[in-house]
Amino acid sequence: MKRITSFLAYILLAVNGLFALLFLLTAYSTYINPVEHPTKSCLGLTFPIFLAIICLFLCFWIVVRIRFALLSVITLLVAHPQILLYMPINFNSSKPDEGVIKVLSYNTMSLGGTTNNPDGSPVLQYILNNEANIVCLQEYSSSISKRTSNKKLMADINKRYKYSSFDKVGKTKSNEIAIFSEYPILSSRRIALDSQYNGATLYKLKVGSDTLYVINCHLESNKLVMEDKVVYEQMLKDPNKQSIKKGLPQLLKKLGEAAAIRAKQADIISQEIEQLPKNSYILVAGDFNDTPISYTHRVISNEMRDAFVESGNGLGISYNQHKLYFRIDHILTSQNIESYDCVVDRWDKVSDHYPISCYISLDTK
Repeated sequence: MKRITSFLAYILLAVNGLFALLFLLTAYSTYINPVEHPTKSCLGLTFPIFLAIICLFLCFWIVVRIRFALLSVITLLVAHPQILLYMPINFNSSKPDEGVIKVLSYNTMSLGGTTNNPDGSPVLQYILNNEANIVCLQEYSSSISKRTSNKKLMADINKRYKYSSFDKVGKTKSNEIAIFSEYPILSSRRIALDSQYNGATLYKLKVGSDTLYVINCHLESNKLVMEDKVVYEQMLKDPNKQSIKKGLPQLLKKLGEAAAIRAKQADIISQEIEQLPKNSYILVAGDFNDTPISYTHRVISNEMRDAFVESGNGLGISYNQHKLYFRIDHILTSQNIESYDCVVDRWDKVSDHYPISCYISLDTK
């Protein structure tokens, strides 16, 4: 009986080893170029699932055979940079009393345009109440902001933010990104991204005696229509062999195609950052449509700092619909900028995204 128990333990250890390898593959799938391997590059989406499995193995071995727990411990240590990237822990990130700038980034889903509120758009009210110094918006809608019900809110916003810029992006010009700023906008330039619907803009802001470059981006959407999202929800609800066999290839194909487009866009954004003057103050904010464990995030954040990783806590889920719970909205800063109190504010589901904000301070030493 003892031999059988020992044999089963080693079989389970081998299974543990297989899952450990798969977990490390998902953790470092950020180095898989989606242009060359579109489907494989989507492995990062399964990162939290494999992390949970490894943690369960760790707990199991601690109870059953503690020396076998070493495999899971080593696996977690190897992957710990990616774990902290995905779900950081920061015990003290409180902002200084002065000299900070509040930044807000929000994919507004056309200012929550489907809600016909006689008191005006709740999104505009949120922006006004948030009191950020710089506001980067994706899926903005100038036409909705001009509705009679929004007239008073927009008057208050324009009074607070004396500087603003609005850009139609994508080949169809049907999507809009915007910035509201308390600081003068010296220039703005659309970044040439090959996309039907998405895009990015580079702004040059005058902050006191300093110059701050801001890239507001809305990268390629995953193009999952309602039918795809229903298939995904059915797979979660009843993950049987038939539903997975039918639904998974359909989802992976679309996700891979979008990831390949985003990879090219990420390369362009990264090149734009590299071409800015050396030691510049740089801020990148927006809807990346990709998680922290992705090629897109790794390439754009190269030589940059992720504000949520530096000063946030937990998962920071920013997409809130169809059980697609991921952090796909990000704020990145150059190395000479400190960030504080980065939060994803789960205030309401007016949009399919939650806003992300943080405080930053420029290193003027």
